[in-house]
Amino acid sequence: MLIDGPLYAQLANAATESRRLQQTGYDGVYTLEGSGDPFLPLAIAAEHCPGLTIATGIAVAFPRNPSHIAYQAWDLQRFSSGKFMLGIGSQVRAHIERRFGVDFDPPARRMREYILAVKAFFDCWQNGSVLDFQGEYYRHTLMTPMFNPGPLESCPPPILLGAVGPRMTAVAGEVADGLIVHPFNTQPFLREQQLPALERGRESADSKAGDYILQVGAICVTGTTEEEYQVAETTVKGLLAFYASTLAYLPPMAAVGYEDLQPELNRLSKQGRWDEMTLLIDDDFLKAFAVCGEPATIAPQLLDRYGGIATRLSIYAPYALPDQTWGGIIAALKE
Repeated sequence: MLIDGPLYAQLANAATESRRLQQTGYDGVYTLEGSGDPFLPLAIAAEHCPGLTIATGIAVAFPRNPSHIAYQAWDLQRFSSGKFMLGIGSQVRAHIERRFGVDFDPPARRMREYILAVKAFFDCWQNGSVLDFQGEYYRHTLMTPMFNPGPLESCPPPILLGAVGPRMTAVAGEVADGLIVHPFNTQPFLREQQLPALERGRESADSKAGDYILQVGAICVTGTTEEEYQVAETTVKGLLAFYASTLAYLPPMAAVGYEDLQPELNRLSKQGRWDEMTLLIDDDFLKAFAVCGEPATIAPQLLDRYGGIATRLSIYAPYALPDQTWGGIIAALKE
């Protein structure tokens, strides 16, 4: 199992941050699509830390044409000497339709076609096949020599799909090279709902088990002092309240008996009452979604939850702790 860390960086500090994460012991870094572009910092990480795997985790797919994302992925795969993973996702309807201004429905069927379209570009560039992709939502039938970047020395980059619901998860199993399990996950949901949906998709594609990447996001709450721990706990409870207010993330909550909390959190979110939302996340909810405890307890808990599942484990901890704390946890995981 390989360990990935979040690259919370802009262009100005991407080199420093990627070196810091590599020195901490991470095998790879991933960027999030938030207030900045997720691709650009990875180019800097690839230049300054050539041993790291770099990945988008995720880049929002639908606002980008498959041709655009194919070129970006190809460039990063070539520049990183085969160390890039293209992680994409659908985002939720409100952001796709109201922030990006593009179509969302039907998300699972659209995403299936999107990934196949990107792979058509990859096949054309790597193997010299004719670009002739004609689908319901995307059509790509022209590739002249001037616009063909040519084959890579490495393989084309793997495409990982972030998913929560059963239909999107099945699409990940059928046409993607890996699944990104959202950090807002619970054990009953993951084992009883999401992994079976993934297997259904893989069975429909007759995929080989050894070829697939399962990247699991894991939320951690820890600290070396009581003050550090309280900051981590409060920060993560706020994060969980934010996720739980969104209807798309109801299934992991329902799997542990918290489905009735979602409408109230959604109501408060629309009123901007974020502090009140955090107070509704109790300790049982926290422990269902996150591993919690002193640093020495984190690695055993992560291995217990995800050791038999994940091929890559993505640590998700949006608060500040000394690098040596995470370094010890990563070293324990690798042992």
